[in-house]
Amino acid sequence: MNFRPRHRDEPELNLIPMIDVLIVLLIFLLLTTTFSREAQLRISLPEAPGTGTQTAGQNTGLEIVISPEGQYRINQRELTDNQLETVKQALKEAAGDNPDPLITIDADRNTTHQSVITVLDAAGQLGYQHISFAAQSSPGH
Repeated sequence: MNFRPRHRDEPELNLIPMIDVLIVLLIFLLLTTTFSREAQLRISLPEAPGTGTQTAGQNTGLEIVISPEGQYRINQRELTDNQLETVKQALKEAAGDNPDPLITIDADRNTTHQSVITVLDAAGQLGYQHISFAAQSSPGH
């Protein structure tokens, strides 16, 4: 019989394959979160239940209509271009003596964000604070 003590090799944990798997999982998670964020950008504007912001008798404010192409119409008067200074001047003329008129922005569903921001910027530079957005009634209301 052999009673000599055996020298066993201590088991070692090899971390390199585990690190490789974690790196692959991290890359996968980063790529999938990037794709899901990009999918969230495609939105359609919601419809609002209820009526519009102005009634027929309430005609003291300014109505700004923005077409899908970015053309502006302030109180039924079309502007020559879509520059910020032109929009500011037209807002000032349409407001007349009213220091802070109610501004209703009626933008098409396909209007660019920049067109709406231009109107908001012009109104902000003139000190107009009462701004609302028009929306169409949702079906069934």
